[in-house]
Amino acid sequence: MFDFDTPLPLRDTHCSKWDAVASVFKDLPEQPPVDEVIPMWVADMDFKAAPPILAALEAEVSRGHLGYFTNDRPIAELVGQWMQTHHGWQVDPDWVRFTRGVIEGVALAVGAFSARGDEIIVFSPVYHAFYRKVEALGRVIRESELVLEDGVYHMDLDALEASLSGREKIVILCSPHNPGGRLWSQAELAAVAAFCEKHDLILVSDEIHMDLTFPGQSHLPTGAAAPDSYSRLIMLSAASKGFNTAGGETGFAIIPDPSVRAAIDVVRSAISGTMNRFGMATTKAAFSDGAEWSLAVRTYLAGNFTLWRDRISTLPGIKVMDMPSTYLTWVDFSGTGMDAAEVRLRLGRDARIATNPGAQFGTGGEMYNRFNIAMPRPLMINAIERMEAAFADLQ
Repeated sequence: MFDFDTPLPLRDTHCSKWDAVASVFKDLPEQPPVDEVIPMWVADMDFKAAPPILAALEAEVSRGHLGYFTNDRPIAELVGQWMQTHHGWQVDPDWVRFTRGVIEGVALAVGAFSARGDEIIVFSPVYHAFYRKVEALGRVIRESELVLEDGVYHMDLDALEASLSGREKIVILCSPHNPGGRLWSQAELAAVAAFCEKHDLILVSDEIHMDLTFPGQSHLPTGAAAPDSYSRLIMLSAASKGFNTAGGETGFAIIPDPSVRAAIDVVRSAISGTMNRFGMATTKAAFSDGAEWSLAVRTYLAGNFTLWRDRISTLPGIKVMDMPSTYLTWVDFSGTGMDAAEVRLRLGRDARIATNPGAQFGTGGEMYNRFNIAMPRPLMINAIERMEAAFADLQ
């Protein structure tokens, strides 16, 4: 019913993933021809958006008036319904605050609950934008490195507790984890919440990948896993990642506690205006009528991942982390005997593939690369074949 195999003409369309690939290779001594590169870096899907979303945008345009947006209450109610139906968390629409994307939500939390010089805890390796935003606001990143056991990441809260300086104010959790696709268990989420309660920390849970679990898997919101965390919880998410509408720059925060909401509202009023009309239209359409497309795309992504993992993992010294969600695969090159620079050169010059180098994601990511496999399967197979050729000499 939905066609994910036919490529879209995305080059020269102001698409960051396709038209900014030269920036990936700017520090390489030998750069590939940009028009030959397969982009596997920016976290967009190369698929046409769901028909209800396209219809909603067409309706906005055909009306002919593109003015300021107001009355987000009906869409907040849809957020609550989606969270209840698809993620098992009962959310009061009054808890919802819309943002210009999840990273703006991070900035709101950092601005409301910390001061310059305070420390913000992240579990590394983790989404690189956390580092940029926190440091741009004059705060200090405190890394708590994830522990890899049997190919699966785990948080080490005991080690984190032993390292605390007393200047920490916020914990940022990525759930599902990016990179790596890890779905945290109820016990793990409850433990993080209890840690924040013990040390009087605000818990910011970035759950933007919540709608990208593979069929048979489920995402557990932090608020559902740890209802005792409500007094300090800020859950951030969006329809944009699961429904490929990031250009609308629209996300939301779910904040159960009224005093936490009030603090966020103060900062939000200083830096935010009305919401993007088109982003709100796509959010409304996704959460109203997008469930069928969501299941179809997640099924396709799961098939892509199985093929990717099975082929790439046969290359000597290269490991693909298994994952139950997202389309961002985390590939370990540490067994190749190469350093990170040589790996990047082979990926860029020889394979002509644009990736996110693992060092961007902080401590623990140095010998990894992140690959986006949300693309038509024939193109992904092309990328696999390029990888196989670029690393054919491995023994």
